[in-house]
Amino acid sequence: MSSAQQDAAAFKALEGVTTATLTTILLKKGLRNVWIRGAQPITPSANKRIVGRAFTARFIPAREDLATPESWSSPKSTRAAIEDMPAGCIAVVDANGVKDAGFWGDILCARMAKRGVAALVSDGVIRDRAGVLSTGLAIWASGAAAPPSVAGLTFVDWQQPIGCGGVAIFPNDVIVADQDGAVVIPANLLNDVVELAVEQERLEGWIMDEVNAGAALPGLYPANAENKARYEAFKAGK
Repeated sequence: MSSAQQDAAAFKALEGVTTATLTTILLKKGLRNVWIRGAQPITPSANKRIVGRAFTARFIPAREDLATPESWSSPKSTRAAIEDMPAGCIAVVDANGVKDAGFWGDILCARMAKRGVAALVSDGVIRDRAGVLSTGLAIWASGAAAPPSVAGLTFVDWQQPIGCGGVAIFPNDVIVADQDGAVVIPANLLNDVVELAVEQERLEGWIMDEVNAGAALPGLYPANAENKARYEAFKAGK
């Protein structure tokens, strides 16, 4: 199986796994800091769970000699970064959590949508909200603000390790985003996490059925030996 086919199979499985479940699975593997603070769904298209490889972009605090409108024409610009984004990726933008300067606007989002980028995730804010919404791009961010990025940020590079919402993210890590926010799965843990997460969702589905049937929680969630045996029998009978 090619890497693209492996990704397709893993991503399809993760589309059925909540970010809440993923944080629990990653916690059990020793990773506590995987939920990107400030990244909340702000567009209608973000109501669907989206999975993809991270394409990182990085801002630093504004420095007046660099953060200028002229910088938008630089070879090292947000515009150039977008032209490097592959279809299906999730752009993860480290905007330093800045809330009073919009790191991305409607024209940039429109170009990303045209290139087939799956989603945009950031700890910062977008601008041109109405225009951004019209692009159909799925976006997780902290809100919107009118001032441009250079009012508070300097763009420096893309496809480097970043810190977004207090979380370390490397290019090609896997991002899963849904109505609870966005979670990063380290690339080297993908296969293990998928296997454990799918099983956890199956188990919790069975537990929910038991709860709806009137079962009490002690011994059920988490399951004791008796209920584990009942669950295994349920799985075997499916």
